[in-house]
Amino acid sequence: MLIKTKGIVLRSLKYSETSIIADIFTEEKGLRSYLFSGVRSRNAKIKASLLQPMSLVEMVAYERQEKGLNRVRELQAAYVFQAIPFDLRKGAVGLFLAEIARKVIREPEENRPLFDFLFRSFRFLDGTGEPVANIHLYFLLELSYYLGFVPGGEWAPETPFFDMQEGTFTGQLPAHPHYLQETESQLLSRLLDCRMENCHEVAMGRRERKALLRHLLDYYRLHIENLPEINAHLILEEVLGE
Repeated sequence: MLIKTKGIVLRSLKYSETSIIADIFTEEKGLRSYLFSGVRSRNAKIKASLLQPMSLVEMVAYERQEKGLNRVRELQAAYVFQAIPFDLRKGAVGLFLAEIARKVIREPEENRPLFDFLFRSFRFLDGTGEPVANIHLYFLLELSYYLGFVPGGEWAPETPFFDMQEGTFTGQLPAHPHYLQETESQLLSRLLDCRMENCHEVAMGRRERKALLRHLLDYYRLHIENLPEINAHLILEEVLGE
C-alpha cells in the first residue's frame, strides 16, 4: 500500500553507480530503509540532494509489512535549510544529531512525539541566531527522555553527584566509577532546567563541554545495550573549538 508521511533522513549509502539506500525516520511508520534507484543519474525524478543526512522530507512510499527495502514514489523537501549547508558549526552539530538518532532509534514503529522532537530540533538548529555550542548536549538530555532514561532529580548541595549508572543525582559518592563530579553535575542539572531555545545561556569552557559530552555518551552506553560506536563527536569537538 501507499503511505504519505514526513521523514528525516538519518543516513544515506551508495548502493550502485546510480542508486542510494537511505535510512529515514518517518512520522507514520518509524525507522525505515528505502531503495532509491537511479537517483544519481542526470534525469532522475528524485534528486540525490534530498537524501543528505538531516534532510527533512515529505514522501509517498510503498509500505510492506515484511522486512526488506521499501521504495518511494514521490519525495520533496518538507523544509529547506537556510543556514546548515553554509555554516560549518551548525553543520557539524546537525551531523552529530543525525548520527546519534540513527544509532539509538531501532524500532520500525510509529513514535510521533520522538519524531516531532527530532524534526523541531533540526529546524531550530537551522534557524537560531544564538550560539549553538551547547545544542548537542541539550539534545542528548532531551532525547534520553524519549528513550526512557532521562536523569532524575537535580543538583543541590545535598545531592552534588550524578550517578550515571542509576540515572539520578545523589549525595553519596557511588561505589562504581560511573558518576560526575560536583561541577559537571551542576552543569548537567542546569542544562536539564533549560529549553533548547536558551541552552546557550549555560556558560562552560571548551574542556568542560568536551568532558560533559564524553560523559553523556558514556551515559548512553550504560543505558542502551550494544550501542554502536559514535564518531561524529570527534569532528564536532574540533569544529566547535571552544
